[in-house]
Amino acid sequence: MFFPEGQIRVHLYGQPVDMRKSFDGLYALTRHGLQQDPLSGHLFVFINRRATQMKVLYWDRTGFCIWAKRLESGRFLSNWQTIGNSVMDWTGLKLMLEGIVPERKKKRYQLPA
Repeated sequence: MFFPEGQIRVHLYGQPVDMRKSFDGLYALTRHGLQQDPLSGHLFVFINRRATQMKVLYWDRTGFCIWAKRLESGRFLSNWQTIGNSVMDWTGLKLMLEGIVPERKKKRYQLPA
């Protein structure tokens, strides 16, 4: 399925999830944990406790779909303490899937005012 980059919202569930959950379990977490409508067409991301597995639930107008990814090395997240339920865009999800964590850098030089 093709996703227009500027229109898709990605909702990250801010707590570890049991990866044995499938459609119904992830639907319930979306509805009750994220307080979102699973039929909205947005993407809902769930990550396990070790942050080595991810599932993405979405509705494609004919039924629910789940994407899954398991890392052989590394983690999707470095610290669960800093993660809460959050919203990102499609580009943020692509960066997370590739293991790239965008950080805000301070400018080396400040221009005088």
